[in-house]
Formats: sequence, C-alpha cells, structure tokens
Amino acid sequence: MTIETNSPQETRRIGVEAGKAAHPGQVFTLSGDLGTGKTVFTQGLAEGLGIEEPVSSPTFTIVQVYEGGRLPLYHFDVYRIGDIEEMEEVGFEYYLENGGVSLVEWANLIEELLPPKRTEITIEKDLQKGFDYRRITIEDVG
Repeated sequence: MTIETNSPQETRRIGVEAGKAAHPGQVFTLSGDLGTGKTVFTQGLAEGLGIEEPVSSPTFTIVQVYEGGRLPLYHFDVYRIGDIEEMEEVGFEYYLENGGVSLVEWANLIEELLPPKRTEITIEKDLQKGFDYRRITIEDVG
C-alpha cells in the first residue's frame, strides 16, 4: 500500500492508524533518509497505541521503551551500531518476543536479525511535489 501525505500532521495520522491496528509482537521496520519524517510517524504510532509520553529518536541509546499504552513500544534506532552483536547486548530478541510492538529504524543494517514476518515502512520525499510531500509505502512481509 502506498499513501501520499502533504504535511507532518498527515504523516503522523498514518502512524496513529498503524498504532491503533498494531497487535502484540508486531515488528515494524522504518526506512527513509534523514529528515523524511520517521520520528513524526513513530510519534503517531505511539499515540495510536495510547502512549502519552513524548517520543523522540533513540539515536544514542539504540532502544527507547515506552509503556503506558495498550501495548508497550520498543523503538530502536540502529543507525549508529558498530557491530551487530550490540543488538544482542541490548536484548533485541527479548524485546521482539515480549508481546509489545517493536519499531526498528535503519533496519537494513541488521537485516539478518529481523523476523521474517514484519511490516516494512518506507518514507520518501519528492521535493518536486512540495517540501512536506511524503510517499509512505507499507508492506507486510513473511
């Protein structure tokens, strides 16, 4: 499925809908260049799960845990991992199997650790269509 948005609010709303539909153990991968709206989408996903605390990118901590919604959200940003073994050290498998919702930014860097069944989300810009235009592709695999 491909969705086009023209504002951060619309991108967030797509995340909200994904969060409302998310189920225990669901894994989302989130790809897109810097500045495409990955954090905005993630904030919407958290809102859709009923999480009220502020959501930011966990760039320097690898994983940020958000609880208090109908399901916990495990937000991974693996952009800065130096070695795939770092994912084992932070308990990546534990989070995937813990019944929450996992969202992994830059998932292509840890492809071999991802479960075969997941929802892949790609956010792309097209400046010819406007500064705030985004094309969001959502695909269930596995």
